[in-house]
Amino acid sequence: MIELKIDGGVAEVVLNAPQKLNALNAQALSDLKSAVDEAAAEASAGRVQALLLRGEGRAFCAGRDLAEVVVETDDALDFLEGKIVPAMRSIMDFPAPSFAAAQGASLGAGLGLLIAADVVYVAENAKIGSPFANLGMVLDSGGHWLFTERLGTHRTLDLIYTADLISGSEAVRSGLFSRAFPGEELLEQTRQIVARVAKGPINAYQDGKKLVEAIRDQRLGFWEALDLENKVQAAIVSTENYREGIEAFQRKRPPAFKN
Repeated sequence: MIELKIDGGVAEVVLNAPQKLNALNAQALSDLKSAVDEAAAEASAGRVQALLLRGEGRAFCAGRDLAEVVVETDDALDFLEGKIVPAMRSIMDFPAPSFAAAQGASLGAGLGLLIAADVVYVAENAKIGSPFANLGMVLDSGGHWLFTERLGTHRTLDLIYTADLISGSEAVRSGLFSRAFPGEELLEQTRQIVARVAKGPINAYQDGKKLVEAIRDQRLGFWEALDLENKVQAAIVSTENYREGIEAFQRKRPPAFKN
């Protein structure tokens, strides 16, 4: 159910099992990681400049494929740590900008895949939240972190207790994700943005991502973040893309970055 397509410097990894809302079993998650790793190798070789993760059909990903779960023998920890987390890490560590486009249900493991991407665009009518109360389970795949970090404890527990889902539009207004588009425009709008980003300076993007992650994970104060930012900017002036960017600006022409 996992497909990899590379065209114009963009790698599209597609979840393609719309008949089951792209729900993921262990094999699908392994295949997903392999596809992202293959795209990452192409990115490291300079042949891919961006990643787009998307799902076919009316849902991005409804989460784990529960139809295959045998309660008596289910090893949830192994599934989470051995399958979901490695796939998320591959996306999060992708050596170029990563995007996700999500329509319909984006739940559980599907939500985790969105968390792992650098930029997430959603359909206005996407469905995001924690339906696990209806299953006797807890939210997983990083959902507690995302909701608590962005929504606060009260709204997070409201979603967990009620199992209510929020729309893509509300998710964007709440600061969970980047932008919301009408469902019929989501993929085309996302592809246009990804194609534009793929022409940019990948080294500068990656430096910016490291700065954002340091601020988030190390809880840097303003002056600490500013100091780190200054050091990164000082180092980047020796790069070819910096010289190209300044020269293009001075000569009033579009830059031609090398990646």
